[in-house]
Order: sequence, then C-alpha cells, then structure tokens
Amino acid sequence: MARILLIEPNRILAQIYKDAFKQAGYDVSVTHDAQNAITVSDKLRPDLIVMELQLVKHNGVEFLYELRSYPEWQTIPVVVNSIVPPSEFAQNEVLYKEIGINNYLYKPQTSLTELLRTIDNVLKASPALNS
Repeated sequence: MARILLIEPNRILAQIYKDAFKQAGYDVSVTHDAQNAITVSDKLRPDLIVMELQLVKHNGVEFLYELRSYPEWQTIPVVVNSIVPPSEFAQNEVLYKEIGINNYLYKPQTSLTELLRTIDNVLKASPALNS
C-alpha cells in the first residue's frame, strides 16, 4: 500500500481528499502547512506527496527546496494540486522541474477522479516503487 502525504491548507478539502485516497487503497497522512510536512515526511517516509503550493507561513516551493535538501527525499514524486493558475505555473515551469514536481493540476478544473488517476500514474512510474 503506497503512503501519501497530503499537504492541503483547506481542512474541508483535505478531509475529502483523504477519504478518497483511503477509499482508493492508499495510506494517507495529512498536514495543513509546510512546517509540519517535514516532520510528517520524516515519520511517514511517503511514496508520494500531493500538495497545494499556496500554504500559510512557508509556501510550497520553500517546502520542496527543504525536502529536496535531504538525499533520501530527492526522488519522492510530487503532484501539485493547486489554486495557482496554469499561466503562473507555466512562467515558473523550469524552477518547478528543478525542485522535482512530477505533475501539476489546477484545482478548480481538476475532478477527484482525475486527481486519483494522476496519483496512480505517477506511482506506477515511480522507480522507487517499481524496483
């Protein structure tokens, strides 16, 4: 069973996503901010991170820079499910590839089914899970 760390500041959405991920057969841990995400990552050792970029105090980019500074976390796949508009994301696409974002989904246009499909595809392509 793949372990997912969900970083979602909206508590209602976090619960909806958590329930859907569990129903799909994933082990899910939730945090609502970047500060706790590092601690949870250390305990959970997630196979995948699903996250919002717009977080309180520290943003998602800062979190990913810190996460990627640890050698054992450099290959954890990351799916961004964010309210950051696609045009803004595209402006920073090179930066986002540098910090290891595997997929970007625009939350207002992404169904729960599409999010789950993306998670499945990223996990299937993950070398760590398929070795």
